[in-house]
Amino acid sequence: MNISMANSPLSVLTQHYGTGLKSTEEKIERIQKAQSQIDFFEGKKAELKNKHCTTMDEISEKLELFNNYNDQIDLVKMQFNNEQMMHCMDEAEEFGEKIAKAVEKLEPKTAEERREELAKEALGIEEDGGMLDEILEEMPEETLDELLTDGMVVKEELEEELPEIVEQEKLTQMYLEQQYTPIDIKA
Repeated sequence: MNISMANSPLSVLTQHYGTGLKSTEEKIERIQKAQSQIDFFEGKKAELKNKHCTTMDEISEKLELFNNYNDQIDLVKMQFNNEQMMHCMDEAEEFGEKIAKAVEKLEPKTAEERREELAKEALGIEEDGGMLDEILEEMPEETLDELLTDGMVVKEELEEELPEIVEQEKLTQMYLEQQYTPIDIKA
C-alpha cells in the first residue's frame, strides 16, 4: 500500500480550503508518517537488490532481510488502518452525540415548557441575550425615537391610502370583466 497525497481528494481539499479541522490535520499527519515509514522500508528493499551474495548463508540472510522488510511494511499498513478505524469510530461517536443533542431539541415540549418559552418571547428575555437586544443597546435613543415616529407616519399614510387602492382594484377588475367576455365556440 503506497499512500500518495499528490492527487488524492484529500490533497485537493487541503490545497483549496486549507487544513482547518484538527481531525483533517491529524489524518494528514498519519498518512505522511505511514508513507515515510513505507518509503524507508521500500528503500531498504531496493538496497538489497544491489547486494551481491556468493554463499548460501548470504542469500538466506538477504532473503530474511527482504521478508523482514515486507513484514515491517505490512505492520505499518496495519497500524495505519487501525488508527484510521479508531479515528472513524471517534468521529462517528462525536457525530452521534451531535445528533442526540439535535433530537433532544426536537422532542415535544410539555405545556409548561411552551408557556415558559412564550412568556420569555413576550417579555423579550432570551438566554443568550439575543441579537436584537445587542442591536437595540448599541443604537442611540434618538435613532430609536426617529424610527418609531417614522414607522407611525408610514402606518398612518398606508391606512389613508388603503381605501383608494382597494377602490382602484375593484374598478380595474370590473373593466377587465367587461372587456373580456368568454367566447363559447362549438365545433
